[in-house]
Amino acid sequence: MKAILLSALLVFGGRALAHPVPENPQWLTYPGGDGPGKGKHIVLIAADQEYRSEQALPMMAKILSVRHGFDCTVLFGVNERGEVDPTMPVYPERGKEAEFRPHHIPGLEHLASAELVVFFTRLLTLPKPEMEHIVKYVDSGKPIIALRTANHGFNVPLPYKINGKQVRWGEDVLGGTFLNHHGRWMADSTRGKLVEAQKGHPVLTGVTDVWGNSDVYRTYQEGASLPAGCTALVWGQPLLGRQPDDPPNEELEPLPVALVKHWQTSVGKTARVFHSTMGSASDLKSAGLRRLIINAAYWGMGMESAISATRSVEIVGDYRPLGSGFNYQGLGVVPKPVAAYR
Repeated sequence: MKAILLSALLVFGGRALAHPVPENPQWLTYPGGDGPGKGKHIVLIAADQEYRSEQALPMMAKILSVRHGFDCTVLFGVNERGEVDPTMPVYPERGKEAEFRPHHIPGLEHLASAELVVFFTRLLTLPKPEMEHIVKYVDSGKPIIALRTANHGFNVPLPYKINGKQVRWGEDVLGGTFLNHHGRWMADSTRGKLVEAQKGHPVLTGVTDVWGNSDVYRTYQEGASLPAGCTALVWGQPLLGRQPDDPPNEELEPLPVALVKHWQTSVGKTARVFHSTMGSASDLKSAGLRRLIINAAYWGMGMESAISATRSVEIVGDYRPLGSGFNYQGLGVVPKPVAAYR
């Protein structure tokens, strides 16, 4: 235990500062270096089965800690052996409902020390105590970032009501849920276009090029628009192919792929929310998308004055994400220990 505590300590100006979460084989911790985020704690939750969040979020945590100074903790969805397991089913097999095992994310109690949580979840069925940790955070008034499948991150409603009404995670908290693929799944890509009227928004500072090889999500019905209180920052134009220079699909209108809003909690607190339907591990090769999300972290915590168009968002170390999809054998996706993602 003493070794674990000592390894979590950093010394700045002769003063020892501990990472707020102890090291543990069930999650990853990244102590913050020099930067505006010193002393702030971000928790990133990687628990999807399609877009390789288990690779994407450790990569983002390294950037946030090394280049921006934030203490970061990455939590994972794991199987019964404690392995990170993106292959776990989200629905029980017909006729074998009794054999279905809920998902499990060790370390959710550490949301209590987070100044920001990044959600990258998909159709999870979690035990009630784990959902309660999430609800407590969402109702705290602290900021939220939701990436890609996070807008349909839970298979059952969270145990969260306000004035007797069930809170819907996607529609209410985030400003939209996944309705369908706007274009061709696994065949189109997305060119991000900044909303002209919002180019002065802090989250768009220094963002010049956004492209990802995942397709555009539709989060509201055709003919409708974003809910009241939501502000689109980036429109996603579907492209006819999966290369950045592919032509746009002129038959498909652009839809919002990044928005901001505020969430009113049960006690009247206001949380800042950033919701991006982009964010697959492959999408995040885009420096523009990484900067967009990192800017959103600053904005969410009320640190707009610290946003810089020149502070690096370059990847720390090697980053070779596997492809998206459910062909796990073909893609090389297998259960691995948490340490494999450090």
